[in-house]
Amino acid sequence: MHLARMTIGLTVRVVALGAMTFGTMTLATIVTAEAQLGPAGPPAVGVIEAVKRPVTESNEFLGRIEAPNRVSVVARVTAFLEKRSFVEGAEVKTGDMLYQLERGPFEADLESKKAQVAQLQATLVNAKLTTDRARTLLGGPAGQQSTYDAAVANQQSLEAQVQAAQAQVQLSQINLDYTEIHSPIDGKIGRTAVTEGNVVSPSSGVLTTIVSQDPMYVTFPVSVREALTLRERYAMRGGFKAVVIKVRLPDGRLYGQTGQLNFVNNTIAQNTDTISLRGTIPNPAMQGFSATEGAVRELTDGEFVTVMLEGVQPVDVLAIPRSAVLSDQQGEYVFTVGADNKAEQRRIQLGQSTSTIAAVTSGISLGDKVIVEGLQRVRPGQPVAPGPASALIQSSMKTTAEDARTQKDGGAIGPKSAGSNP
Repeated sequence: MHLARMTIGLTVRVVALGAMTFGTMTLATIVTAEAQLGPAGPPAVGVIEAVKRPVTESNEFLGRIEAPNRVSVVARVTAFLEKRSFVEGAEVKTGDMLYQLERGPFEADLESKKAQVAQLQATLVNAKLTTDRARTLLGGPAGQQSTYDAAVANQQSLEAQVQAAQAQVQLSQINLDYTEIHSPIDGKIGRTAVTEGNVVSPSSGVLTTIVSQDPMYVTFPVSVREALTLRERYAMRGGFKAVVIKVRLPDGRLYGQTGQLNFVNNTIAQNTDTISLRGTIPNPAMQGFSATEGAVRELTDGEFVTVMLEGVQPVDVLAIPRSAVLSDQQGEYVFTVGADNKAEQRRIQLGQSTSTIAAVTSGISLGDKVIVEGLQRVRPGQPVAPGPASALIQSSMKTTAEDARTQKDGGAIGPKSAGSNP
């Protein structure tokens, strides 16, 4: 028993000593690691200088495509519809036959009116002979003035009747011509409202509709406030010629043609406080479709689109990367690096910007070092370790400048291929 107690006590002392040794080693290891790491330094951030960059000014509006010419085809005479000569949904040319109406009754009426003219003309010839004889007899004892006057009056009456009959012939000819309904414009024709065998008349309503295809109108409303801004921006730089119109289709694709603004309405819509603007844009036939399918075009009358009004010439603005701009309830702001490498919060005002470049109108100056990377670790007044921004950020700024210069030279304003992505 005594020996067992001694053994247990010795074991307890050994375990306690081992625990103390392990604790001492662990504490020493932690102290050594902290000594190696040292105190935490200021966060590293990537900065870029605010510089002047050419940026293309752009405004987006919601608009619609409209056909410049629209014709509702109606019948001018009452007759049976004998033949429809067009394919619904196809494109027609000016003068193409659309409908053929029954001609027989109108041809018979025309011949009847011509016969009346011939009869009256024969009577007029006899009246002229009677007048000549009466004029000859006036020089002799058998001549009477009253006889001559009656002959002249009869001749003039017959001349008037001949003219009236000839007018009826012209009217009959016009009605006969109305039995052939031709297209008055070039455009795309819709579906027919009547089929062969039906009687049509001026009261039958619209038989079909034709809308022109190329070019098309782009109409869009602009708020009065924004219209004044656009006027101040472009009036002294060429007016309508200072901007181009680009269209984004409903599926998000950028349409491959550019248009030209050509009209501003003279009245403001009182219910919306907007003014309507309109431009013209080409709508050529797309390639790759067979002749049997007809011409296929990108723009359709009544189509809902996004209209982008862009300046022809880019302008130089104080630019920073868009990723450097932060916002809160008070507006937009950025962080800059001061002379003592402390972060400073600057409230800014943005002008015309792009998806990658923010144009700053106030709040920072040329050459200010703007923090663009590491923003999540920055606090106002906190020391930072600034360094150059990544190559990706710097290249995006250069690419934007090169694109703007290309547009200034005219390389990016020309038409793109239809269906190209933005």
